[in-house]
Amino acid sequence: MRDSAVMPADDPRRAALEAEGWRVTAGSFGAELDADRIDRARLQEALAGSVGRAGVARELTADDVDAVLALDAATARDYPGSVATRHRPVDRDGATPSASRRMFGVLSAGGELLALTVVDVDGAAAETDFTVVARDRRRRGLGVAVKALSVLTLVDDGVERFRTGGSADNAGILRANALLGYVRDEEWVTLEPGDAQPMRPEPRLSRGG
Repeated sequence: MRDSAVMPADDPRRAALEAEGWRVTAGSFGAELDADRIDRARLQEALAGSVGRAGVARELTADDVDAVLALDAATARDYPGSVATRHRPVDRDGATPSASRRMFGVLSAGGELLALTVVDVDGAAAETDFTVVARDRRRRGLGVAVKALSVLTLVDDGVERFRTGGSADNAGILRANALLGYVRDEEWVTLEPGDAQPMRPEPRLSRGG
């Protein structure tokens, strides 16, 4: 496996590496939503309009662990991007909701988990770990729905700042974030060596979600 380096798009090291033959192979981003900029009516509309006949949207509990594991396993290879946004399949502990790891989903009438977002919470700050939708239910707004539900619920619980991120090639998440009011404030690039093989720089990994 080739070395790679992840850094801010405007990092001075980028030009030096590209001059030595490294090339950009992927882009990623970070975005933020502050509580005082949340348009609750818009989020509630997105939630209601997207779920509709799909089922019910709710916060997940320990009773949903098996459903979380099943959806994660079925979609583990579906995440776009490179090392900066690579998804690590969750184990049972990682699939168990807690006060610091909240989970929100859309479930079918039969109880199948169709969409999921996982959010790590630290006091007044929250950061999306990952969001995923079942393959046969994509492009129906369910990703928007679970993210909207997470924001509406957590802001009522005192969260003031929301962070998210992911692959710059993930059009669905980009659209969802824009609709919910997130503002992109970080741009990252992943570089890999071409013919030249310079010494590997210190990588700075961005969190995706």
